[in-house]
Amino acid sequence: MKLLSLAVGLLPLSSLVSAAGPVPVPVVDPEVAAARKIDAYQKKYQDNILKTLRGRKPNAKCTEKNLIRRKEWGSVSKEERIAYVAATHCLARLPNEISNTEVPGARNRYDDFVSVHLQQTPWVHFGGNFLNFHRHYVHLYEKALRDECGYRGAQPYWDWSLSYRDVRNHSIFEGTPWSLGGNGFYEPDREDVVVEVSHDSFLAHKPATGGGCIQSGPFTADKWTVNLGPIGYNVSFEPPAVAGGYGYNPRCARRDLNPLQSQDSHPTNVTALLEVPDYASFNIKMDAEKGSVHGAGHFQVGGIQLDTYASPGDPIFWAHHAALDRIWTIWQNWNAAEVQSRTWSIWGTGTSGNWPLSADVTFDSLINFGVLDTPQPIGNLVSTIDGPFCYMYV
Repeated sequence: MKLLSLAVGLLPLSSLVSAAGPVPVPVVDPEVAAARKIDAYQKKYQDNILKTLRGRKPNAKCTEKNLIRRKEWGSVSKEERIAYVAATHCLARLPNEISNTEVPGARNRYDDFVSVHLQQTPWVHFGGNFLNFHRHYVHLYEKALRDECGYRGAQPYWDWSLSYRDVRNHSIFEGTPWSLGGNGFYEPDREDVVVEVSHDSFLAHKPATGGGCIQSGPFTADKWTVNLGPIGYNVSFEPPAVAGGYGYNPRCARRDLNPLQSQDSHPTNVTALLEVPDYASFNIKMDAEKGSVHGAGHFQVGGIQLDTYASPGDPIFWAHHAALDRIWTIWQNWNAAEVQSRTWSIWGTGTSGNWPLSADVTFDSLINFGVLDTPQPIGNLVSTIDGPFCYMYV
């Protein structure tokens, strides 16, 4: 009798639930969900790296004790940001090591780095050398900041997925003395910039929110000079190249922050990269596809970042390429069962876009670093905790 009463008593409640319809499922923004997945993949990567290091002998070249930890710009302290900017300016005060017979326009140590990128671009983009070259290139820059200019921190990275809705909202561009500078002055009525992306391949890039010299921060025209280039584009607002881009051509660093282009660095684009199964697909998706995160990083900054050859002339270059290296090393290491196979993966030819036609690279293929270092075999540049490297991303 009590059970019957209970059942009868429940009828109105069940009727109410039925009348109200199904309980709505909360809608999760796919970009928020993707950002969480990136964090999870990074945590797995970090755990696997640290597990490897903890299994090494104390006298190993790279251990947890001497591991350099690279942070996202927003997590770097104000004091360390100021030190990083100061070290960048220090390099621009040191004498160049590259011969002025080889690169007549080089005027300082920073120009050595730009010079090498000018020289090596035909071999290190859209092909088998891209990721390995830039991994070591950024490492050599970080090493110069530390060894030659007394910087004690690590090379920071710029996580563009945090500001994909509008690049102008990232603290790296806030224009304070402890940022990497702001937007360029707005210049109206500019033409499209035709960008050379590889041999016989060009893109038209539309003007955005700036276009002029960097207007605030530590890399304004009175504080920073770009001496080399342009090579990868020819536009009316830049002085024409001298000696094919290798001659002395002093000018300001320009930026044109572009919220439309920053859309391509959204978190779901990053998770799509991290979830590809093989190295060939990873390379193509990162570097060669339309809307790739490599292109998005350069295109959303604009200015000299549109020049494939001379883009290191704006110091934002290093934080962008550190971010690309971070995505690569997370992909290599997040799946414990595939760390070895992903680390020792190889793909592609030895020339950009395979022009001129070239053989596939091997782990013994040498990558040239000009005045910065001796030629390095690809196999020496595959792991961030082996060869010349000892760092991870946090």
